[in-house]
Amino acid sequence: MSIAIRIRCNELELAAELNESTTARAIADVLPVEGVVSTWGEEVYFSIPIDAEMDMDARAEMAIGELAFWPPGNAFCIFFGATPASTSDEPAAASPCNPVGHITDDITPLFDIRSGAVIRLEQG
Repeated sequence: MSIAIRIRCNELELAAELNESTTARAIADVLPVEGVVSTWGEEVYFSIPIDAEMDMDARAEMAIGELAFWPPGNAFCIFFGATPASTSDEPAAASPCNPVGHITDDITPLFDIRSGAVIRLEQG
């Protein structure tokens, strides 16, 4: 069963779902959590207080609106377009990461998030 979450940053509020993976459950267990946004192309990421190993289904190729956890940086990642690692308009992570869910709302507001903003994940 997926876990409903909310992503809040400034005036932005998006609905999302975490999947049933071990990493997603670990994320759900620390909610609510806040971080400071970094951007990498059309990806928002920030450190969260979990430590997870690389999952068997870890991959670098992501889908637009996909949520992931990047173990090398303990980072929660939100993909919404091309990144510097992309070879097309689709997102690509710097290295494999654990898919943990997806945005269920329109992703367009993500284009307005800037590095340094405070972002919050909460159950919802």
